[in-house]
Amino acid sequence: MIFRLAIASLFARVLTVGMTILAIALSVALFLGVEKVRTGAKTSFADTISGTDLIVGARSGSVQLLLYSVFRIGNAVNNVTWQSYQDIATRPEVEWIVPISLGDSHHQFRVMGTSAAFFEHYKYRQDRSLAFADGEIMSDLFDAVIGADVAVTLGYALDDPIIVAHGMASFSKHDDYPFRISGILEKTGTPVDRTVIVSMEAIEAIHVDWQSGALVPGQSTPVEVVRGMDLTPKAVTAALVGVKSPIQTFGLQRAINTYPEEPLQAILPGVALQELWGIVGVAETALLAVSGMVVVTALIGMMATIFSSLNERRREMAIYRAMGARPVTILGMLVFEAMVMATAGALLGLALLYLGLIIAQPVVDSIFGLWLPIEPPTLRELWVVGAVVCAGAFVSLVPALRAYGISVADGMMVKM
Repeated sequence: MIFRLAIASLFARVLTVGMTILAIALSVALFLGVEKVRTGAKTSFADTISGTDLIVGARSGSVQLLLYSVFRIGNAVNNVTWQSYQDIATRPEVEWIVPISLGDSHHQFRVMGTSAAFFEHYKYRQDRSLAFADGEIMSDLFDAVIGADVAVTLGYALDDPIIVAHGMASFSKHDDYPFRISGILEKTGTPVDRTVIVSMEAIEAIHVDWQSGALVPGQSTPVEVVRGMDLTPKAVTAALVGVKSPIQTFGLQRAINTYPEEPLQAILPGVALQELWGIVGVAETALLAVSGMVVVTALIGMMATIFSSLNERRREMAIYRAMGARPVTILGMLVFEAMVMATAGALLGLALLYLGLIIAQPVVDSIFGLWLPIEPPTLRELWVVGAVVCAGAFVSLVPALRAYGISVADGMMVKM
């Protein structure tokens, strides 16, 4: 009886009820969407580099080393000498090592010097390797491989020439030594998409006429002469290291951190990422709090809607009472109506969330490099839905108790 009355009442006020359900749905979709983006961002950051056991660089903060070596954010405080790099590479625990040299740029994109081993050992999203959309790895001294974003943003194609600039300001250009694009990488959703990759020898070649970070006035070595020079690197910015056995990771890390020849630091990427998330945790909490308040506001709006409808429904309530309905029946009917609206809103919000993910996933991946997985609702999301339904029932108690107290005589009274 009470259920039929409640459903019939909801259908009689379909427009008002529909707007209330939509408000709850949008608030739930926003709350769960923020959570999806937050976890997706964490996963994307974690998946930017996979299979690398240690990152080695000059001694600084672990987060700083992670940011400039992997995410191309910031700059190194110092370099690692080539001799130290070779000492680490020859240690028995090391299975592979990839050098990274940073400092130059092309327009707004970073230029990274590395070796062919980078294309073999760099992994992202667990076990995915770099793949070429066109062309191949560098085969000439002045070949360059560009990421997908570089190619799209600057309109580059295979064999196009590019000029590397010294530093990030791009005021001084190495225009005596133009590069040729030998390959374009497929989209990865990582900082590699925004990187111009050249060989370590190429980095040395374009700096043969530079000393202490400045071009020697009047000096310009011909390309033919540079090609015949010894271009062994003098230093690297950082190195990615893979060990032969996981149990050797901490021993190697300790050996590098206590390296006697120069101050070095070896970090575990996963641990450094946890430190990074600890730093930005306050912002995450604030964002979740704001989206949570949106849900609370929608529920309060539902309570206000029920309150405002009581005056219109006073005669309806009085008729129910006159027909023998007990006050608790009136209370239960209003609570049930609120639960139906909250349930419908929460489920619609969940549906809107997944519809939004289907639409936004490729766009967010291509623009921001964030991969938002589309997976079945998690236990946390189901808890949110349940919490919204329970909260809807709770906030409806206030207007329901008000209706409980309306008397038959007051309901039947016609006010002049």
